[in-house]
Amino acid sequence: MTDTAELAAARSFLFVPGNRPERFDKALQSGADAIVVDLEDSVPAAAKAAAREAIAGHWSALTQQHVPLVLRINPADGASGRQDLEWLAGLGAPAAVMVPKAESALSLSQVAARLPGTALLPLVESAAGYAGVDAIAGAPQVLRLVVGHIDFMADTGIRCTEGEPELLPLRFAVAIATRLHGLAPAVDGVTVAIDDDALLRADTRRALGLGFGAKLCIHPRQVAVVHAALLPTDDEAAWAERVVAADAASGGAAVQLDGRMVDLPVVLQARRTLARLGRKPGAEPGR
Repeated sequence: MTDTAELAAARSFLFVPGNRPERFDKALQSGADAIVVDLEDSVPAAAKAAAREAIAGHWSALTQQHVPLVLRINPADGASGRQDLEWLAGLGAPAAVMVPKAESALSLSQVAARLPGTALLPLVESAAGYAGVDAIAGAPQVLRLVVGHIDFMADTGIRCTEGEPELLPLRFAVAIATRLHGLAPAVDGVTVAIDDDALLRADTRRALGLGFGAKLCIHPRQVAVVHAALLPTDDEAAWAERVVAADAASGGAAVQLDGRMVDLPVVLQARRTLARLGRKPGAEPGR
């Protein structure tokens, strides 16, 4: 599987600060589907240059670990972001670049022009990003959209209650833009409570319910929890298997199962459920 295909299917993106090279190996061994080497929020302004040097010094080892590497640059329209792009041109592009504060297709097009062939993961994390999410999703080289809800709250002044219902419009807009532009499933933002597995599971299941397929992680211990939460429950898997079997037996015609009508949309949902278990969805339904 190519890096791009792996990133399209990745369930977890684990951040590691670019100025903390002693943490690189631990991140790579975490089981995360992709590693995000960060040059932005986790790196102080005074340490940006040192972070680039540290990453460059470990680049050969990092790229030999068979884990897709994503580099989160600084905002592309700022001085640090421009320095990141110039530096990357000499380093050799990673599997993907995560672009913070994505707010327009034009800005993303400029990043794509500097990094031809590199997948882009725009972070939608401002009011302007929310307003422009459809154009962002349609920009060149965009693979998946990413929600940056912490920065979004800071930008908009929104304060969330339990379950974050205030952010449903943001996540819904990202989900719909993802579908309209045929992107890989969107990536939800971080859960900042590192030791609260119940909250992390709830956050991940909420994202899954909106059609998201992955989550950003800020600690290695979060990876396994996210992966488990993205799996169907035993009841969901059993239901999906029965639906697919009933569809096969009916030759694709609508059929009743447990008093409910099973037709093509239901069968497609069941196949997606089984795909989350890593099972091949098989042939298309007969109808």
